[in-house]
Amino acid sequence: MQGWVPMVEVTRDPFVESLHLGAAAVAGPEGLRDAWGDAERTILPRSAIKMIQALPLLTSGAADAAGLGPEHLALACASHQGAERHTRRVADWLAGLGLGESDLRCGPQMPSDRAAREALIRAGTPPTQLHNNCSGKHAGMLTLARHIGAGPEYHLPDHPVQAACREVFEDLTGAPSPGYGIDGCALPNYAGRLDGIAQAMAWFATAHRREDAQSRAGARLVEAMMAHPDLVAGEGRACTELMRAAPGAFVVKTGAEGVFTAILPAQGVGIALKIADGAGRAADCAIAALLVRLGVLEADAPAAAARIEAPIRNRRGDTVGHVRPAAALRA
Repeated sequence: MQGWVPMVEVTRDPFVESLHLGAAAVAGPEGLRDAWGDAERTILPRSAIKMIQALPLLTSGAADAAGLGPEHLALACASHQGAERHTRRVADWLAGLGLGESDLRCGPQMPSDRAAREALIRAGTPPTQLHNNCSGKHAGMLTLARHIGAGPEYHLPDHPVQAACREVFEDLTGAPSPGYGIDGCALPNYAGRLDGIAQAMAWFATAHRREDAQSRAGARLVEAMMAHPDLVAGEGRACTELMRAAPGAFVVKTGAEGVFTAILPAQGVGIALKIADGAGRAADCAIAALLVRLGVLEADAPAAAARIEAPIRNRRGDTVGHVRPAAALRA
């Protein structure tokens, strides 16, 4: 576990019962500003960098040619719950292209949204690819593939859509990727250094200050995610609740296996973190703590407090411990 440091502790008061290790990087336009653990560690960022993958959709002209608005762009960056608000919008998006659910390559997924999940169970209906939490990203890639005249298997690593995603990922992180793993939604997920990913988020944070086409595209994605936090994730999720707690102050995006990124436009700062054991509860706690530390989130905001001092309750409902930041992360 070399290079990992304590980031989140789980108490059963007064004892620390468990400890989540991790690493985090905070970067500005000039480079790395702060770090916990090994900021040069290579990670798979998973869904935490969907805004990078969405850039070619805009810079190619595909988004404007298809008449996509902020809601579409938010969904292109989303890991949504599969709620009706998500699946309906993705279905309408595909229909506008003359396509349908079968053109997606993300695979079906039971929705996390309780109402949607229970509706499927009551009806005895299996989930579809529209329910996949990455269906918005895949709709964006289908839009790009149609625009550039590439084939329908946009998910394959050698497809022009994925080549464009790799190129912009390497450009913004400042280094060639050493390779990729196949993500849960069947797309290649390119590996990068933690500090490079934080630097990419700082690029998005400062995009509104520049006038080149790629920066304007980045600023549009940030604005769309800020305007539609409910589409980026969903009810009860850290991304949605934290962004709602401080409207317009930052963008946060989770990724599987304990990854989180954040974009802070007013400060021109980007954050990337990874929890070593992949625990989501620890990643939620750590990103909330870093946002408080950087002054963009109030510690007593309900969405922050619920993660920075997340209660652990026994079967009677008594609070017997907490999930909270380790000493190094406390503001």
